[in-house]
Amino acid sequence: MRSVLIGVGNPFRRDDGIGPAVAEMIAWRALPGVATVSCDGEPTLLIEAWTGASLAVIVDAMACDEPVPGRMHRSEHPATWAAAGSASTHGLGIAEAVRLGTALGAMPGRLVLFAAEAGDRGFGPGLSAPAAAALPGLVRSVLAELRQA
Repeated sequence: MRSVLIGVGNPFRRDDGIGPAVAEMIAWRALPGVATVSCDGEPTLLIEAWTGASLAVIVDAMACDEPVPGRMHRSEHPATWAAAGSASTHGLGIAEAVRLGTALGAMPGRLVLFAAEAGDRGFGPGLSAPAAAALPGLVRSVLAELRQA
């Protein structure tokens, strides 16, 4: 089975584009057995991307009341995300995809979420300076996860 990296977000909403930015940086490495996908977080697109994967790694922006832009969180507990609801910057997203994927028997072997706190979710391309500064560390963490698969 393959691994998949799913970068969730909108690159035209500043820090919300961190998921696609990570996916782009890893895609050019052409890692054997690793597919990369960028999407807006719509649940059926997430399920389609991770179905059949032994490992799915998702990178998304996270909305916080008092964000530290670029601060990273890692979790392997999709049941908790589904129960608690989503902290994603999208209306429907990962938590809903986990609930639906579980009901349909369409979950990957293992699911890991890297969520980066978003400071600037305004309109326009490009990450804020703090999110851009966090990008190399986030890419290293995701690569380490993918190499362990």
